[in-house]
Amino acid sequence: TKGKKYSRIRSFNGAVPGEPVKTDKNSRRGNWGNQIEFILTSVGYAVGLGNVWRFPYLCYRNGGGAFMFPYFIMLVFCGIPLFFLELSFGQFASQGCLGVWRISPMFKGVGYGMMVVSTYIGIYYNVVICIAFYYFFSSMTNLLPWTYCNNPWNTPTCNGVVTPTGINNTLANVTRSLVTGAAEVAVEVVNKTKRTSPSEEYWKHYVLKISDDIGNFGEVRLPILGCLAVSWVVVFLCLIRGVKSSGKVVYFTATFPYVVLTILFIRGITLEGAVTGIKYYLTPQWHKILDAKVWGDAASQIFYSLGCAWGGLITMASYNKFHNNCYRDSIIISITNCATSVYAGFVIFSILGFMAHHLNVDVSEVADHGPGLAFVAYPEALTLLPISPLWSLLFFFMLILLGLGTQFCLLETLVTAIVDEIGTDWIIRNKTVVTGGVAIVGFLLGVPLTTQAGIYWLLLMDNYAASFSLVIISCIMCICIMYVYGHKKYFKDVEMMLGFPPPIFFRVCWRFVSPIIISFILIFTVIQYKPITYNDYVYPGWSLAIGFLMAMSSVTCIPIYALYKISKSEGTTFLERLKNSCKADIKWGPALSEHRIGHYAAPSSEGEVEVRPLKEELKEKEDEKRDEISLTIQGSNGSTAHNTTPSA
Repeated sequence: TKGKKYSRIRSFNGAVPGEPVKTDKNSRRGNWGNQIEFILTSVGYAVGLGNVWRFPYLCYRNGGGAFMFPYFIMLVFCGIPLFFLELSFGQFASQGCLGVWRISPMFKGVGYGMMVVSTYIGIYYNVVICIAFYYFFSSMTNLLPWTYCNNPWNTPTCNGVVTPTGINNTLANVTRSLVTGAAEVAVEVVNKTKRTSPSEEYWKHYVLKISDDIGNFGEVRLPILGCLAVSWVVVFLCLIRGVKSSGKVVYFTATFPYVVLTILFIRGITLEGAVTGIKYYLTPQWHKILDAKVWGDAASQIFYSLGCAWGGLITMASYNKFHNNCYRDSIIISITNCATSVYAGFVIFSILGFMAHHLNVDVSEVADHGPGLAFVAYPEALTLLPISPLWSLLFFFMLILLGLGTQFCLLETLVTAIVDEIGTDWIIRNKTVVTGGVAIVGFLLGVPLTTQAGIYWLLLMDNYAASFSLVIISCIMCICIMYVYGHKKYFKDVEMMLGFPPPIFFRVCWRFVSPIIISFILIFTVIQYKPITYNDYVYPGWSLAIGFLMAMSSVTCIPIYALYKISKSEGTTFLERLKNSCKADIKWGPALSEHRIGHYAAPSSEGEVEVRPLKEELKEKEDEKRDEISLTIQGSNGSTAHNTTPSA
């Protein structure tokens, strides 16, 4: 019929404006099973170990409740806009962190830089997960092994917070009867002396068997190596079918940490001294708001916590359907991430407040961040709780799930970039082989971090591999999209995808505010730079040089690839080649043909669409005339009668 013919004409060139798109699936590349899978995966990616071991300490150090003000200001003006930019970027092109740079091929080095950063993070992040696995397995006992100082690995300076039953009461009575004024002074001096806790000695002398220098690798710690293999196998199995399998796993890995946090929160606030810890965490010190360092820390925490410039956001969004509302998603995920950080602070400081009360010291003396909080301070606090192995199991299980949520996206970023770049049917069909290969390489590169000097290298990578390089990558990405490709064109692209243009607030942030804040973060990072240390150990100069090389290795991808692309571009002069290398590739745009409308429609397709309707109309007119002749019978009186019988 005529209606069917015109529907074929319309579908030939894609979706008609104003009509719903009937096909929105990328069957060749794959999509998320549903939108909840994407949101949970992105939440798992953004919410990681840093939310638990970095944010609460930063908040405490930078003015408590007063830190929340610059933190949420940076979230609104930098975090959410950058998050939305990366999601829309990946979703529009349905490509990973390499393929999206068809928008301006000269800047493809930014994509390679993202891959390098994700590689570094993926290597050491899984080592942290494997140590959490080790502690999780060690907690499956009646008595936590870091409870007392009577173990072979303990030193004479070990001083535990828990003593065997009966001994503590006896010592307390003797002390009470003997202490005089002079003795009280002596006790005060002893109390101020830094003690070595059994949890710290367990961490250093048993788990790590830490060496005295970063260059002294010693032996490979086989238990940690075994746990590293377990963690990589878990990651591989969860990604064995790409987003189809990981999308199902995140229903558990992204939600269960909140269950554990809530259990630990309820337990924490019921402990004596918990209120003191929470007060230390939240009490505003308003005078610190005027300190540039506080604003710098707030901006840096938002930027690094959301995972901007890692390539993971672009990759995850690339598996969305074309018309998905990523604007809504970016707001939901960003706010969820920051709310989790604040919530985790209550959990951590309620326990640390209890510990400070038990030891009769200030909360600042037990507050810590990074591995020191996760594997020393918090485990020690857990020994003070009744049924301590249960709470220890829950805490380390939470750390494992938080780490895996981020690790899934890091590995998928690398795999997707490789598969999209090669793009053959064979490699798309055998994506599992690529995933397995990347996992094996990641495991082998992580082996040096399981040696006795591994913790030194892990902290070196954490401080340098993903520091100022991420800020530079993100800044160049904003400049490329807004100023090289053109903000007007990109706003139209987003409107074509979402059905509405980006709100004016985001347009202003993308063009001006966010790049300025990113530049501020970069300047602040340089000014605030201090050579890395680990407790009392000072890193030698040659190791810091390696750290800078790691940081620069991702950034140098950008100018190297730009020069390569310019040299290969058409043109007789340098300016002509530069101009041609910046132009969007002919393949830039929506991945599916039904979405390539307007100036994205292929010229050949447009030609056919213009000619075909004319041919169809002429043919229809001929058919109508033929039908009219055959269906019309001349009457004897000159009138016409239409035969409506089926045979006619």
